[in-house]
Amino acid sequence: MSLNNTPSANRLHIALFGRRNSGKSSLINALTGQDTALVSDIPGTTTDPVSKPMELHGIGPCVIIDTPGFDDEGTLGEMRIERTLKAIERTDIALLFCEGSELQVEKEWMQQLKAKNIPVILILNKTDIRKNVPSIIEEIESVLLQKPVVVSAKEKKGLEDIRLAILEKLPQDFEQPSITGDLVSENDLVLLVMPQDIQAPKGRLILPQVQTMRELLDKKCLIMSCTTDKLQQTLKALAYPPKLIITDSQVFKTVYEQKPAESLLTSFSVLMAGYKGDIRQFIEGASAIDRLTVSSCVLIAEACAHAPMTEDIGRVKIPRLLRKKIGDGLHIDMVSGSDFPKDLSGYDLIIHCGACMFNRKHVMNRLESASSQQVPMTNYGITLAHLMGILDKIVY
Repeated sequence: MSLNNTPSANRLHIALFGRRNSGKSSLINALTGQDTALVSDIPGTTTDPVSKPMELHGIGPCVIIDTPGFDDEGTLGEMRIERTLKAIERTDIALLFCEGSELQVEKEWMQQLKAKNIPVILILNKTDIRKNVPSIIEEIESVLLQKPVVVSAKEKKGLEDIRLAILEKLPQDFEQPSITGDLVSENDLVLLVMPQDIQAPKGRLILPQVQTMRELLDKKCLIMSCTTDKLQQTLKALAYPPKLIITDSQVFKTVYEQKPAESLLTSFSVLMAGYKGDIRQFIEGASAIDRLTVSSCVLIAEACAHAPMTEDIGRVKIPRLLRKKIGDGLHIDMVSGSDFPKDLSGYDLIIHCGACMFNRKHVMNRLESASSQQVPMTNYGITLAHLMGILDKIVY
C-alpha cells in the first residue's frame, strides 16, 4: 500500500517522550521536512499527543507521536501527563529525550516503557547549543545504561543515526501476521458476506472488509461477495463451494445454517482478533460468558468513538444477547477510544471490538493488562459465535 492509503493502525508507531522544551516537536519537523508540529520557546506548547503519518526511508509507513512534556505542572499539567501516559499504550518504539544531569524522571519513564516491552532510543538534542556534550553523554550512559543518539534538530544533524537506531530496535513482531493466515492460498474461492444495513457506512466498506479483500487479492484468491439476503443465490451461481466464507459476525448463525458443509466459516471480527491480538486468549476469554451471573459486571470496549446507531453491535446487540442469557440484572459498562480503565478488578469479563483502528501493540497491551489482573477478555465476533452456539464450528 502507498503512504496515502496505509491505515494508521498498520503503521509503526514511534512516540517522542521528554521534558517540556526538549525539542521533541522540532525533531518531528526535522524528520518530516516540514512544519508538522507547532514549535515555540515557551515550555508546554504541545498540549495533547499529536500523531503525524509519514514515511521513513528503509522503515516504511509510520506514525510519529509528539507528546506533552512529562514534567508539566499544575492541574492542567497533570491532565496532559495522563494523556502522555496513554500514548505509551500504542507505542512500538520510544524516543526518550534526555536533559543534562537531572535524569531521575527520565529513568522512571524508561522503566515504564521497558515494563511494556517497548524498545527505547535515548536522544540528546540541541547539541548545537550545549556545552560539554561528551560529559553529558557519559552521564546519560552512566545513569540510564544506554548511549544516547546525539542530535541537533535545528541543524538537522543526527537524523540518519535516529533512522538506523529505529531499524535496529524494530520489534521482531512488528510485521503483523496475515489476516487470513493459512486458511486460504492461491486460487482458493472465498465468499465474503457483508450486510449493507443501517450500520454500514454510506458509500464505502468498513476497514476490516477492505483490508481482508486486499490481502485475498495479494494471495491471488478468487473473491465473491454478497449481502446476507443474496447468500443462497450466490452459492447457486458458483460452480463449486467456496473454500472459505468470511461473514459479518452479526449474521454468523444465518450464514452457518446456509453454508455448504465443506466450506470453512469465520468472520471479519474473528480474523481481527488474531491479526491484532492473541486469538487463543480471546477464545479462552469467551468461556467466561458461561460463568456470568446477574451480579456480574462486564466491560465492553470499542476502539473508535463513533456516534451510537440503531441496533449498534456493542451498545445494543451484544448487551441484549448477554442479558437474554444471564438476566436483566447483568451490569454492563461501555468505553470507547483511548478510554480504558487501569483498574479492571471490578469486571468479570471484557469484550473488545475488532480493534481495526488500533495497532497491534495497543491491543496486546490491553490483553496484558487484563491478564495481569486475571480478568478474561474476548472480542465481539468470538462473543457472538459463542452466544449463537457455533464457536466450535468456526475457523481462525
